[in-house]
Amino acid sequence: MPKLNVEGFGEFEVAEGKRLVLALEENGVDILHACGGNARCTTCKVEFAADEPEKMTAAEKDLLEARGVEGARLSCQILCEGD
Repeated sequence: MPKLNVEGFGEFEVAEGKRLVLALEENGVDILHACGGNARCTTCKVEFAADEPEKMTAAEKDLLEARGVEGARLSCQILCEGD
């Protein structure tokens, strides 16, 4: 099971393949996701201190570019596949 280390919340294990936004919520991290995980609003954006996932969905890439967001990712589009 992948391990997440969230600043201010600690480290916890999450199910392989679970969307990051859901894994965060299940472990007490209050994170918004107004569009329901459809990569339309950027309310679930997160920053990685280390080990940022390389994979990015086309929807995430397009929305981040359209909104001019740099240095952040959309947790609704990231699958937990590693620590």
